[in-house]
Amino acid sequence: MKRSHIIVLFLIAISIALFASKLSNVSSYSSYEDASAKEGKTVQLIGVLDKSQPVDYDPVKDPNSFSFHLLDRDQKQVHVVCYDDMPRDFEKSDEIVLTGKMKENTFYADEMLVKCPSKYQENEITK
Repeated sequence: MKRSHIIVLFLIAISIALFASKLSNVSSYSSYEDASAKEGKTVQLIGVLDKSQPVDYDPVKDPNSFSFHLLDRDQKQVHVVCYDDMPRDFEKSDEIVLTGKMKENTFYADEMLVKCPSKYQENEITK
């Protein structure tokens, strides 16, 4: 075997190993109960904003964190503390995906993806 073939095979093996390690970090969405059972481990939580509870955000005090209540897919309420800027139109979100850790009945989110209603949806026109 030529030396160049060995180097190429080595690079391919490293690429496969990196891809496999990234694949192991991808997880399915957890419910409140799953996240509570995996306290201290990073999980993804999905749900909707509980609009009956207030969103606690004070940009003067701390612009890089806010808290709110989330209803997961099983309609269980979760208190969430997010260490990020509050997205614009956060209250209008359809769905929220959080990545973080559960600690003492509070979910501490490091990353948040807010799925808002599409501004490209066709509006019905009444005549």
